[in-house]
Amino acid sequence: MTRTLTVLLCLGVPPKPSIWADPGPIISKGSPVTIWCQGSLQADAYILYKERSSEPSDRSIPPASSNKIGFLIQSMSSQHTGLYQCEYSTGGRLSERSEPLLLVLTGEHSAPSLSALPGPVVTSGGRVFLLCSAQSTLDTIHLLKEGGAEPPQHRKSEQRSYERRWQAVFPFGPVKSSHGGTYRCYGSSSSTPNVWSQPSAPLHLEVTGVYREPFLSAQPGPLLLPGDSLTLQCHSEPGFDRFALTKDEGSTPLQHLQGQHSPSFPLGHVDLTHGGRYRCYSGHNISYVWSAPSPPLDILIAGKDSEPSLSAHPGPSVSLGSNVTLQCRSEVKADTFHLHREGSLDPPQKLRLQNTAAPSQANFTISHVTWGHQGTYRCYSSRSSSPFQLSQPSDPLELVVSGLQWSLNILIGVSGALVLLLSLLLFLFLRHRCQCKVRMSAGAALKDPQPGEGLELDPQHNGPDDSSKQVTYAQVNCRSRLRQGVATSPSPLSEELLDKKGREAEEDR
Repeated sequence: MTRTLTVLLCLGVPPKPSIWADPGPIISKGSPVTIWCQGSLQADAYILYKERSSEPSDRSIPPASSNKIGFLIQSMSSQHTGLYQCEYSTGGRLSERSEPLLLVLTGEHSAPSLSALPGPVVTSGGRVFLLCSAQSTLDTIHLLKEGGAEPPQHRKSEQRSYERRWQAVFPFGPVKSSHGGTYRCYGSSSSTPNVWSQPSAPLHLEVTGVYREPFLSAQPGPLLLPGDSLTLQCHSEPGFDRFALTKDEGSTPLQHLQGQHSPSFPLGHVDLTHGGRYRCYSGHNISYVWSAPSPPLDILIAGKDSEPSLSAHPGPSVSLGSNVTLQCRSEVKADTFHLHREGSLDPPQKLRLQNTAAPSQANFTISHVTWGHQGTYRCYSSRSSSPFQLSQPSDPLELVVSGLQWSLNILIGVSGALVLLLSLLLFLFLRHRCQCKVRMSAGAALKDPQPGEGLELDPQHNGPDDSSKQVTYAQVNCRSRLRQGVATSPSPLSEELLDKKGREAEEDR
């Protein structure tokens, strides 16, 4: 490009301008459109040509300090359709002509219909076909993606054998996230290729599987009675601000992902029609790209038929670690039975029977019973023709694990014994500490007598010699205990005092 520009400048030919239409090159009948031509600040005039004609269609002088000019078409009609080019002059020299711009008129024929097979929601990496069907006079189909930079796709239509309509197929795949968006199609006739029909209804192509899947939960749970309030919540990784909820409707493909900003979907007070299989998706705002679907969540609504009966064999009281069978029996025709423990957020256990004749029953066996199996159980019956509509609940059955109370008594007894043992050890420690303090107080009382004071002697002893010996023995005994680290009194006898008392007692003796 730089080399070509240099050659043109050397030859004295200004570079070619750029051309575009505002609001776009596809204009509905009667709407205004402006053709813009942008060249150089030195341009003194801009010339517009139509259909590569040598004769100018329009000429305009740009305002000062502007490098572009606009050519306005007040009301678009079929005579304004076709190819346009522009050029500019500067100093008596003409530039090259711009690239051609095609103006198309829409709205002259009835709108075609646009559909997607197998559906407008497609997994990333999959394939999808967009089918545009138009009336018989329109033998060319144009597919356009809104807001995209891609040019329209064109296909020759083919007549369908069983209808007087023409159809073109646009295949996509492997589908990428960039394929997501809003599409419309138009039809035209070969005699007037730039006069298109009215646009089809928009088709929103959604691409899923681009992000990691969320998971879906139900409050208060997946099994409800008519009139209960239900809220479904989509849990995803942080950063997502758009959520969609879908419900499987048999073999009908998913039509559209209706997004909302909140991850909570309140469904209000439920009835039998709310039963079904739900999934949720997470995505980003203003985007047609979604996560993979969450694992399915089955919402079951009870109350359709009369209730079955529930019994336990060998009985509702079972030992820890043993087996028990809960038998659900229905007097009406049913081929599926459900067992649910009250208070559990897990979906009910389900058993499908081959024989659907009434009466019918299903046996739910619980092997190696644990503490977690204890609780209140109810069972339900249903038919495969309406798998999410259950019968009324059976009467409650209380399953009691008999080893539970015995184990709790043992645990309480062991805990009590530990408390008593710790209390005894604490008592012994405090008693030992008090005894040491008493001994230290006795040792501190051994001090030199004041003048006029004498040692109190036992009248059964003959003189002071025996008393002195007793004091000496007590001192020696206390001194020995001090050296062993027994005394912890805040005013202990020092080694110097003990030595002094010992020497005095030795001299008196």
